Amino acid sequence: MIKLSSGEIAPKTGEYNVISSNGRCVGTVHVKKGDRMPPTQSSNNHFEIDA
Repeated sequence: MIKLSSGEIAPKTGEYNVISSNGRCVGTVHVKKGDRMPPTQSSNNHFEIDA
C-alpha cells in the first residue's frame, strides 16, 4: 500500500483512494505517474493505492 499526501509526486498511474482522518474512503482520483497529487477537502486526508 502506498500512502501519499497532497502535493507529492505520484509513483504510478492509477486510481487513488482519498482516505479521511478516520480511515474511510471518501472518494477516488485518477492521477498519472509523475503528476502531483491534488489538494484534498481536509488537510488530514491522504491518498492510497495498492503497490
